[in-house]
Amino acid sequence: MRYLAIRLLAMVPILFGISVLTFLMVQLVPGDPIVSMLGLEATDQAIDTLRARYGLDQPLPVQYFAWLGQLFQGNLGRSIQTGRPVLAMLGDAIWPTMQLAGAAIVVSLVIAIPAGILSAVKRNSPLDFLSSLIALFGLSVPSFWLGIMLILTLSVSFPIFPASGYVPVFEDPWAHLKTLVLPAITLGTSLAAATMRMTRSAMLEVLGQDYVRTAWAKGLGPRAVITHHAFRTALMPVVTLLGIQMGQVLGGVVITETVFSWPGIGKLTVDAIFARDYPVVQGAVLMTATIFVLINLATDLIYALLDPRAAESA
Repeated sequence: MRYLAIRLLAMVPILFGISVLTFLMVQLVPGDPIVSMLGLEATDQAIDTLRARYGLDQPLPVQYFAWLGQLFQGNLGRSIQTGRPVLAMLGDAIWPTMQLAGAAIVVSLVIAIPAGILSAVKRNSPLDFLSSLIALFGLSVPSFWLGIMLILTLSVSFPIFPASGYVPVFEDPWAHLKTLVLPAITLGTSLAAATMRMTRSAMLEVLGQDYVRTAWAKGLGPRAVITHHAFRTALMPVVTLLGIQMGQVLGGVVITETVFSWPGIGKLTVDAIFARDYPVVQGAVLMTATIFVLINLATDLIYALLDPRAAESA
């Protein structure tokens, strides 16, 4: 509990800093959202009236504290483009993003964990070199290029999966799964490469420990030694990496969702940036950063459960 309290207290200045940076960075976006919304033919009076309506005629500190005050009341403002509450728009977009992020992590783990373990156990074998080559390919290939190649291959040349779009899971589970496959593979492949390399490295270190050699000497089978003795210890750095990768997922969805027209937080953010919709951009960035902080907190707690010495040293 002491460790949890310390970590929660440490989040306060982090979240405050995030709110300040989010607000200031959005203000640096070139262009006037009011002019963008009304068009170049709008009169100065109409522009001034709408600017005053959204509080954009106030000095930046006044705008920030007004935005912060509304934030504490659970109000992120209204979209300049659509007039909808930003919170409602984020609520509609977060579920598709969570589905995509979860599917990408599953794809990553399904590929990376078995490949990493096999690569370590079969060190310097052809399987090890092949795994390393695939990992290097996964790390080197940009997500947008892989996404486009998947569309050309599995949607255009061989129309197995749809090239874009989103079907709610409760409306048609099979159609939803088909729309999810390509973006999940696109996003999960780069994650799998890094996780595989970390798993291999951690397993190689653990397999050389005395207690693992003792387990072999006792006559335990490969499955018991590798899964029950070695992999549990090797899991700790992998868990830490997964926490970091969740942040990469949140960043990666911006490109992947745009390529596949996936209606999540990433696509919403890109559309809002092009429309200079400040409230939506601020809300989306703030939500993404807050989720990233919470994921890091969850990662630290899991790490502390796996290794109590981490919590005691805090």
